[in-house]
Amino acid sequence: MTNNKAALAAEHFLNNEKQFHLGILPTEQSNPKTKGLDTVFNNNIESGIKMLLSVDEDIIPMAERVFAGKEFSEMLESAYSAINDGGKIVFSGCGATGRLSILLESMWRTFFRKLEKEHKNIFDKISSFEDSVFSIMTGGDYALIKSVESFEDYPQFGQRQAQDLNLSSDDVLIAITEGGETSSVIGTVNEAVRVGAKAFLLFNNPADVLCQHVERSRKVIENPAVTVLDLYCGPMALAGSTRMQATSSEQLIAGAMLEKLLGRIFSENLSASERAIFPEVDINYAEELKQVINDLQSSRSLKAISEYMDFEKEIYQAEGRITYFVDEYLIDIFTDTTERAPTFMLAPFRKYDDTKTEPSFAFVKTPLFSTADAWTHYLGRELRCLDWSVDDYIKMNVPEEIIRNPPAISKEEMLKFLIGNEEEACRFELPQSAAVLIYSGNEYCDDKYINSSAAIKSFPETKLLVIGDVEPLPEEAIMVPGKTRKTPLMLMDHMKVKLVLNTISTGVMVLLGRVSGNWMSWVEVSNKKLRDRAIRLIAELCEVSYHDACYALHDTLNSPQYREATLRSPISPVQYTMKEIKNARIEK
Repeated sequence: MTNNKAALAAEHFLNNEKQFHLGILPTEQSNPKTKGLDTVFNNNIESGIKMLLSVDEDIIPMAERVFAGKEFSEMLESAYSAINDGGKIVFSGCGATGRLSILLESMWRTFFRKLEKEHKNIFDKISSFEDSVFSIMTGGDYALIKSVESFEDYPQFGQRQAQDLNLSSDDVLIAITEGGETSSVIGTVNEAVRVGAKAFLLFNNPADVLCQHVERSRKVIENPAVTVLDLYCGPMALAGSTRMQATSSEQLIAGAMLEKLLGRIFSENLSASERAIFPEVDINYAEELKQVINDLQSSRSLKAISEYMDFEKEIYQAEGRITYFVDEYLIDIFTDTTERAPTFMLAPFRKYDDTKTEPSFAFVKTPLFSTADAWTHYLGRELRCLDWSVDDYIKMNVPEEIIRNPPAISKEEMLKFLIGNEEEACRFELPQSAAVLIYSGNEYCDDKYINSSAAIKSFPETKLLVIGDVEPLPEEAIMVPGKTRKTPLMLMDHMKVKLVLNTISTGVMVLLGRVSGNWMSWVEVSNKKLRDRAIRLIAELCEVSYHDACYALHDTLNSPQYREATLRSPISPVQYTMKEIKNARIEK
């Protein structure tokens, strides 16, 4: 029986929040290719891995189309003109695409850092381009490590962050939103148009569908001052988990643009002999991705990924913890690991001075630097966090609840997450905990020094995971084989690491029962988009109407029995609601 408070909340969402009813968008729908994903995985892990990777293949025809299109060429030309004239390129995103934006900036700055160290004479010739790429993540850099919930619902936050970065008419903004409807990202586009910057918008749903159903998307897509790149490649392998194929396609397109941009810089500023030291940039990126996916589907790769996945599942089942130790791919692995918390309703990362919250299943560290130095090294810049005052929030006209309780997302708060070589006993004190050293194949050939770090020796168990061909390797290492072409920003290595980590993290959660069918059913409902996603999940898997699923979910959220159950053991409101519907049918 729906109580009055639950009924009012359900009616409000049904009647007044229709802009967040996104079931018409393909990125929010379940993919027929992965129907029954949970059953397949539990019957045979390798078959489940192949099923997940089959959806990554859908990126390839989209990439061929986009790379051949005039919009991609225009984005490349505008980016080159901007930085050649002293302007900047600014990527903006939220959630997975915000972390991607930070990664793209980091890849650019890492290239110049290494160039200065290895070829100072060449660096001096093109050093003026080093500080040319920037990123805006909704919620600031803090959101790289922990989601800042609800910020995505407000365009004024994106607009203010663009203003804080001094976006001007000299610049190019490349906004990235998986669904094409994220309000905060649209806010950055609106600011770019206002100041006369070149504006590009990348998204993964058909533009005509967005224009027909989502008013805020239609306004920006149909704005003649905005150039649109529609990267639609179908629903996600895990319904609604846009950290997967949507973000992979965006990383491929935006990363290829940056590598081609470097090629232009080389050709305009360096001699033939100087250019010869760099890897080739004129490559077929769609074909390169196809080769990566084919390699991951080989019997050797499937066996290696399956072996590692089983290892991580067993650690969690024994109530142990995983800590990934990494070097150059820290931000890539951070991105995947951070996103597990909201995607699968896991404990988020914990600050060092928080002794009450349960530590996260997995965490990411580097043994090579302190936390503060690690961020400076891997980002190639100082942290860019938000330190807005109450007056700032009032001026942005945000809801009273945010003004009364503004989020603690400053640089000082971010540094409380110890990603560096500081020891944290909570990571290794449980007997089943493990340190996992992760390298790309190209990286491992050059750098073997984190293996013997003192920061790793406290862990009861150590595992080495190498993604790419390396010989020789220690006998106990797990290697996911396959060659990856070297390019200036190591884009294809970044792509391969992403695909492997996405596959592992998703597969482990399936094996732990946090996926129902091909839906992520252990999911928070902490913002309006997630609430809609939860309702649609319940509707599809329980075979009820959206209306009835909405009422059932709000019943759960307002239920004393549910709150009492969560005190005993964390449980998703979605799975709780599905169980209640099933029980009600049995009683009938």
